[in-house]
Amino acid sequence: MWIWLNKTIMQFKPYFSRQTSFGWFVIILIGIMVRSDHLGVTSIVRELSLTSAAYNSMIHFFRAKSWYIEQLRQAWINIVKNCPFLIKEDNRNIIIGDGVKAAKEGRKMPGVSKLHQESDNSAKGEYIHGHMFGGLAVLCGLGDKLFGILLSLKIHSGIGAIQKWCFEGYNKVDSHIVKMIIDAGEAIKILGASILLLDRLYLTRPMLEAAKRIPELTIVTKAKRNATAYNYPEPYKGRGRKAKKGSSVKLWDFFTTCAEQFMTETIQVYGKNTQVRYYCIDLLWGKGLYFPLRFILTEYNGTKGILASTDLTLSPSQIIRLYSYRFKIECSFRELKQVVAGFSYHFWSKAMLKLKKFKSNAENQAALESITDPRAKELIANTVKAIEGYAQIGIIALGLLQLAGLMFGNDINRSGNRFMRTVSSSTPSERTTADFMRKNIYQLFRFLPDLPLTTIISSKQIIEDIPINRNTA
Repeated sequence: MWIWLNKTIMQFKPYFSRQTSFGWFVIILIGIMVRSDHLGVTSIVRELSLTSAAYNSMIHFFRAKSWYIEQLRQAWINIVKNCPFLIKEDNRNIIIGDGVKAAKEGRKMPGVSKLHQESDNSAKGEYIHGHMFGGLAVLCGLGDKLFGILLSLKIHSGIGAIQKWCFEGYNKVDSHIVKMIIDAGEAIKILGASILLLDRLYLTRPMLEAAKRIPELTIVTKAKRNATAYNYPEPYKGRGRKAKKGSSVKLWDFFTTCAEQFMTETIQVYGKNTQVRYYCIDLLWGKGLYFPLRFILTEYNGTKGILASTDLTLSPSQIIRLYSYRFKIECSFRELKQVVAGFSYHFWSKAMLKLKKFKSNAENQAALESITDPRAKELIANTVKAIEGYAQIGIIALGLLQLAGLMFGNDINRSGNRFMRTVSSSTPSERTTADFMRKNIYQLFRFLPDLPLTTIISSKQIIEDIPINRNTA
């Protein structure tokens, strides 16, 4: 496993202009995977027995100019593309998109904004301050064990002014929904034709307009309960202007008006074979856009919903099964938070104007746009890079744990280092794999001392002779 991990990590080396920076990337990546606590960079220093000087070097690494975040993302997507465990549908990859909020109280942390918390959990506040990330994952798995391997994680709100400094022609009007489609388009350039799974928040006219510009992209999503669609127009009779749409219909009404036309089929939903009643109809959607969509009205276990697909050739059973995979990205977000602590960053900048928590997001953005000092702009932009860089390294660490579990699951499960009363799957979880690596990493130094991975970590470790007190020996 360590030899495979070394080979995989070495593929990132060409994307670092300095050998030292690549070395720190390796140390941080391995440290995130094996650390036993989540108390910042100091946890990596402790877990790998690094020298105290390593702390400042690792903090500096995230703002270094010797690597670029976009190149790191592309390198990771290329690695995942060659993974033998990709799940495909009609020779298309299955990618999943969703947003995730990371609560942050830093008042000099760029990108922090006031966010609405949609969770039904009464323990969470209705509004929080933090970063809004847009994440993309690709579906991988072996047998009945599926993972959503995260590909990218980008801040999607609160940094419009900063991106305007860095990129000429940047359109800060783009919403989180449109940015998600743009991110998917960039991933598809590497992965190839793909099906993108999104929740009902994303079914909007701007989303479909953006998706039309990416011919290799298919969207499978969910419609809201009050969604309205349009019938196809009557055949043109050569008089007057050609109609763009027919009469409007309330999609939810089909549960009543077409109840007798529903079909029943056993479909795999969330990993279980379930009896599903469904009704399929192709309609136009979006006022002024009239985009053709295939709608599937579903009912199972007392739950009703309306699914939608931009590909009219997908069968109803395919659409229902595909949408059930969407929840895998939520599982990956949970593991990113709990196993590798991918949101445990604390990057801030003195050049930032202090966030006014009782002001609106627009007012805070206007204050940020008032900064004119080039050096201040550079410092703030580097802080954004550090935040996104830490998150990207976190998802690479999580992805490597998932891939290691898929490839070496039998070896990990047979190991006696982690007691498990019941082994539920031949593929171990991310937490089990991380625990296995944590308990075996020093075997790496003993049996594979010449491995590049080993030499990089060993060069930064504490080397000291511990005197033996023979009176207590």
